[in-house]
Amino acid sequence: MAIKKIDKNALEENVRKMLEILGEDINREGLLKTPSRVAKAWELFMSGHHIDAKEILSSAVFKEKYNEMVVVKDIDFFSMCEHHLLPFYGKAHVAYIPDGKIIGLSKIPRLVEVFSRRLQVQERMTQEIADSLFEILEPDGVGVVIEARHLCMMMRGVEKQNSVATTSAMLGSFREDEKTRNEFLKIISTKLL
Repeated sequence: MAIKKIDKNALEENVRKMLEILGEDINREGLLKTPSRVAKAWELFMSGHHIDAKEILSSAVFKEKYNEMVVVKDIDFFSMCEHHLLPFYGKAHVAYIPDGKIIGLSKIPRLVEVFSRRLQVQERMTQEIADSLFEILEPDGVGVVIEARHLCMMMRGVEKQNSVATTSAMLGSFREDEKTRNEFLKIISTKLL
């Protein structure tokens, strides 16, 4: 679901109000440009709402007889938790087994970026990545694992700085075939380079 374009002026004004409510002097040197910088940052953080993931994927699908697992792992991402508006960040690992179609490898990290640049929860982001690949490529299977650290758990609440949340979405052969799933999990846990 797309959201309307960000009204930067309104966002800047609300940042000024928030700073005042927090007791800050919005006229002090260090805060003069803060509302503008925050508006610009949030425009980037939410840019995934304005990008059609299916369009990105569809632009780089190629017919190919290759039918072995394709894995792109250790894809860095940053996202914003929709519950506390705090960042979560980590690595995504994405795999698929082609069934007549492959995708340009750079589109997989781009897909992760599109879904991470939205207000998110890790569970939904994981599923959205898997579902998009599965729908566009119609592969034998798709596997996605995301490992992330959440500032909402690190800075507030339980304040556990070393905890990592792991989510997975397994579709097709990755769900149905334990051997396929285990091969994927082994590949992403192995450091090859």
